[in-house]
Amino acid sequence: MKLNAYKRKAAGAAGEQMPSPAALSVTPWHVKVGDGYSATFAVTGYPAEVGPAWLDPLLSYPGRVDVAMHVTPVPAQTAAPMLRKQRARLESTRRLDADQGRLGDPSTDAAAADAADLAERVARGAAKLFDTGIYVTVHGRDLDELAAVTAGVKSAAASVLLDLSPATFRHHQGWVATLPVGVDPLRMRRILDTTALAAAFPLASADLAAPAPGLVVPPEGVLYGVNTTSPGVLIWNRWAQDNHNSVVLARSGAGKSYFVKLEVLRSLYQGVDVAVIDPEDEYTVLAEHVGGTVVQLGQPGVRINPLDVPDDQRADTLTRRGLYLHTLIAVMLGAAPPPTERAALDRAITSTYAKAGITSDPGTWSRPAPLLRDLAATLRADTDPAAAQLAARLAPWTSGNFSSLFDGPTTTRPEGHLVVWSLRHLPDQLRTVGTLLALDSIWSGIDTPQPDSSARSQGRRRRLVVVDEAWLLMRDGEGARFLFRMAKAARKRSAGLCVITQDAADVLSTDLGLAVVANAATQVLMRQSTQSIDAVAEAFNLTGGESRMLLSASRGEGLLVAGRSRVPFRSLASGSEHKLAVTGIGETN
Repeated sequence: MKLNAYKRKAAGAAGEQMPSPAALSVTPWHVKVGDGYSATFAVTGYPAEVGPAWLDPLLSYPGRVDVAMHVTPVPAQTAAPMLRKQRARLESTRRLDADQGRLGDPSTDAAAADAADLAERVARGAAKLFDTGIYVTVHGRDLDELAAVTAGVKSAAASVLLDLSPATFRHHQGWVATLPVGVDPLRMRRILDTTALAAAFPLASADLAAPAPGLVVPPEGVLYGVNTTSPGVLIWNRWAQDNHNSVVLARSGAGKSYFVKLEVLRSLYQGVDVAVIDPEDEYTVLAEHVGGTVVQLGQPGVRINPLDVPDDQRADTLTRRGLYLHTLIAVMLGAAPPPTERAALDRAITSTYAKAGITSDPGTWSRPAPLLRDLAATLRADTDPAAAQLAARLAPWTSGNFSSLFDGPTTTRPEGHLVVWSLRHLPDQLRTVGTLLALDSIWSGIDTPQPDSSARSQGRRRRLVVVDEAWLLMRDGEGARFLFRMAKAARKRSAGLCVITQDAADVLSTDLGLAVVANAATQVLMRQSTQSIDAVAEAFNLTGGESRMLLSASRGEGLLVAGRSRVPFRSLASGSEHKLAVTGIGETN
C-alpha cells in the first residue's frame, strides 16, 4: 500500500494520471464492486444422495452467477481416524436414545449406515475423502436485481436439496473465494467422497462439449435450435460424425418436416447438394425459392424408365442394374417372387437388354434402353410357365392402370443443388414404387467412381438425401433392404441419408428398421405417441424423464441423441426461414 501511494504521489507531481482499481464497498449483507452489487453464499446442506450433474441447476442459472469449488484431498492417515470418530459419535447417539426409551432418529440411522459404508470403502482404497467448499456469488446491477437473482438461485438450489447460507459480515471474503485465484478465506468446508465429487467435477453442462483448447473447428455445423435446459444453442455437424446419416422419429404434427426443412436450407448455405423424397409436396415452396428442381411424379408426361443404364463405366454396371430390377419388381409385386419366377426374370433381363443391342460392352450402354413392357414381352415369349405367370402379375404395371409412369423413355434427368421428387400426384399403390425409383435415380448420381482417393477427398461434393415418410418404403422388405444398403454405403461417397418417419413402432419392430436406425450417428426424437413410446425408449435407452419429455413436447421440440450426448432443443428459425418451412395453416415451430 505504501508503494502504491508513493507511485500515485510521484505521478501527481509529474502531472500524469495513473489508473486505479474500482472502489470496493463492504457491508454486512453484500459488497459493491464498481457499479454492481454482489452477495456470496456457501453451500452448507447437502442431500443424502446425489446424481450426475447435481450442480447443474446452479451452473445453468440464467443470470450472472459465479460458482467456485475448492477441493483439498484428505490424507489417508487423517481420513481413517476422522471416520472412526464420526461413527463413534453416531453410534453413541443411537445407544443413548435406546437406553432412554426414545424412538430412533431415521436421519441418524441413515448417517451411521453411510459412515460405516464409507469407512469400509476408504479402508479398501475404493474411495478417498476430500475437504470441499462450494461457494456461489450472485451479481446484480442494483439491490433490487440482486434480491431477485438471489431468490431465484436459492430456489434452484432448493430443487436439488442444497442449502445456501449467506456469508454475513464476510461477503468480502466470499467474493474473493469465487475469484479465479484459488484462495478460500471463508473455509466453510464439507467432507465429500470420490463418487459425490466426481458427479460434480468436471462441471457438467446440458450443452454439447466445446472443442479442446487450441483445436480449430471448421464452421460446418448447422443450427438446430436453442437448448431448452440452458441458455445455449445447439449447433450440430453431421459431417464430423462416424457416419453422415440421421433419423428423425416423431408422431404426426410434431414439427419434424419443419425441422428438416430448416436443416436442408442451412445445408444449402454451406454448398451441400440436397435431394428430397417428398410424399406430400411440402418442399416445393422451398425448392422454388432457392432455384431448385421439382419432379412431379404422377403428372401427365412425367415418366421414369427403370431399365435405363446409369452413366457409369464400371464393368459390373449392367449386372448391378439387373439386381436393381429384381428389387423393383419385388416391390411392385408386394413380395419377392418364388425361385422359378426369379430365374425366369433373370433370363428375361439379359435377353431384353441384348435385343436392344446392350451387352457387357460399355460402348453399347449409350443406346436407347428397353422399356418395362419390353421386359414383359420377353417373359411372355419364354416357354417356361413361371415366366408367363410373372408376366401376368406384371400386367398392371406394363399395360394396366399403373403403366403411365413406365410407358415411355425417361422424360427428365434432374440436376441442381436441390432436387425434390414429389409423390403427391401418385396413387397410394404407386408411392412405394415411386420412392424406390426416385432413390435409384439419386443414388445413381451419388455412386459414381472417382479416379483416385485424392479426387474422392477433394473433388466430391457433399450430398444429403432426405427420405420423408420413409415408412412407405420400409414397410416392404425389399425396399427396406435397399434403404439399408444405401445407409451403409453413403459415408464412403461423402453422402448422408436422412430418414424421417412417423411410424416409429413399426420401424423399430423390424430388424431392417433397427439396422437403419443403428446406422444413423445423428438421431432426433420429437413428440411421440403413448403407443410407441415404450418401443422408442427401449431402442434409444431413454430415461423416464426423457420419455415424459417426448410425450409432452411442444411442436418443434425434440431430443438430439448422438452417442452419449442427449440434448433437448427447440427448433429456431428467422422470419423468412419460417415462411419457407411452414407447410400447413397455423403451423408454427
